[in-house]
Order: sequence, then C-alpha cells, then structure tokens
Amino acid sequence: MRSNFDTSDRNAQKGGDFVPRLAMINDIAGFGRCSTTVSLPVISVMKVQVCPVPTSVLSNHLGFPLCHFDDYTSHMRDYIKVWNELGLTFDGLYCGFLGNEEQIDIVREFVEMFRPPLFLLDPVMGDHGRAYSSITETHVQKMKELLPLADIITPNITEACLLTGTPWKDGEWTMQELSGLCERLADICQQESVSSSEASVGTVSGASIVITGIRQGDSLVNFLWDDGIYTTVASPIAGASRPGTGDIFASILAADAVRGETLLTSVQKAANFVGLCIAGSEKAGTPVQEGVVFEKYLAALL
Repeated sequence: MRSNFDTSDRNAQKGGDFVPRLAMINDIAGFGRCSTTVSLPVISVMKVQVCPVPTSVLSNHLGFPLCHFDDYTSHMRDYIKVWNELGLTFDGLYCGFLGNEEQIDIVREFVEMFRPPLFLLDPVMGDHGRAYSSITETHVQKMKELLPLADIITPNITEACLLTGTPWKDGEWTMQELSGLCERLADICQQESVSSSEASVGTVSGASIVITGIRQGDSLVNFLWDDGIYTTVASPIAGASRPGTGDIFASILAADAVRGETLLTSVQKAANFVGLCIAGSEKAGTPVQEGVVFEKYLAALL
C-alpha cells in the first residue's frame, strides 16, 4: 500500500487540462444500473478518464429472475498484458465486484504490474447480514490478503463483519462497536507482506476505511476511520435500498481521490448524491430492481 495517494502535485505539474486516468476492475451489467454501467458515467463527469477491465458481462444484474452471464476471467490477464506492453500508466485503480478467487489474484498482479498511486478496493461480498451465494470462505480469506495493498476500502457493514469474523448484528450499531470493527479491519490492512511479490509493492501503513450505508434510525451513516480517528457522515434515508448505490458511492470516492480531494469531503459528496438519486427514483416510481435514476442528476457532481 502506498503511504500517500495525493496526486494534486502531479496534476499541477501537468497543467490545468490534465485528466487523471483511473483503471476500474468490475463487471458489466447491461441492465439494472449497477457496476460499470453507473461507474463509468459518474467517474467521467467528475473529469477523470476511466479504463474498464471487465470481470464478467451480464445481461442484467442478478436481482432479476433471469440473467445471461459470461465469465471474463480467462481473458483478463491477456487484456491487462496488452496495457503493460503499451506502457500505459494509471493514476489510480478502483476495484469492485470480483466473482471468484482467481480474479482476486489478478487484481494483485495488476497492482504489482502498474503500481497505481491510489488503490480503492470495494470488497463486494454480501449485504443485509449474508454473503452472496458465490462467496466462499476461501474468497473471503483471499480478499483479506488483498486489503494490505489498498489505500481506501469501502465495505458495507456485512462485508466488514465477513472480513473480521465479527457476528452480524441485526439492529443499530454503537459508535464503540463500529470503532472496534474498524480497529480489526485496520489490523488486517496493516499486516506485513508475507511473500516477496507482496513486499515489492510495499505495505507501509493501513488503509483509510469507510464503512458505508449503516442504517441508524432514520439516517444512513457512513463511518470513516483514518489512523485511529473516526468521523461519521449521516444523511436522511431517502427511500428503499437499491442496486448500484454502493457502486456510485465508491466511484465518487475513487474519482475524488485521484484528483486530490479529501476523503471526508468526498464521502459527504457521495452520500448527498446517492440520497438525491434515491429520492428521485422514489418520486419517479422507478422499480427497485432497476436501481437509481442517476442520469438526471449527474450535473450535481460537476
């Protein structure tokens, strides 16, 4: 993990027209407003170039009764190899849903190959107290081994519990409980590399942690942890939980990070934007399965 992911100096050196370049490893769902379908326009409107590495291609997200699914794992290394041969460089990496353990290995290889100054990892593995059906114990363990390479991690409360072996709690979490959860995550993020390949990347300190979307009464709370200091960002619950909101949230944080924005400011922006989109979707009567209507509100990110 790199100890400093502020790219503002580099941006200044390249002039005011410089556009940061962010690699994004995530799946592509053609319908349902999630993953790459929402991340690409959100990151682009924030004046950051996004370069997708597809992990799989789906006709729609898995919340629908039918889905065509095409696993892209066998193509990912060749895809990334060409980028390396072209001599491409990236100001950051944003990693979303990984469908299997081999894809976690490929993310590690990407970090070792390109050494992006910023790595935001959204460890997508479950929600509402349960792991997704495709997530095995081996998957969780390998994801834990990826955490020390990250600069920012954005688990939801379910994923934070899976990563730390903490029992799920159906109800409100106290600040003390959330702080303890982050301490356990920070311990994982600070683990020293155990192989020479990991050591070459250079783990020097723990990641900044954002536990996202915690329901507390009538509010959604995001719990920020940075070097033992925590901050909360709360916003009113604007409607039902919808697919794709986590992707939008992490995309805003990743785009802001490569532009040198502070994490607290970015979390506040992301929480406000997601709330705006949920409220607009409720007003429009958009079915929950179809995610959030975000297209109408992209100008708010300018």
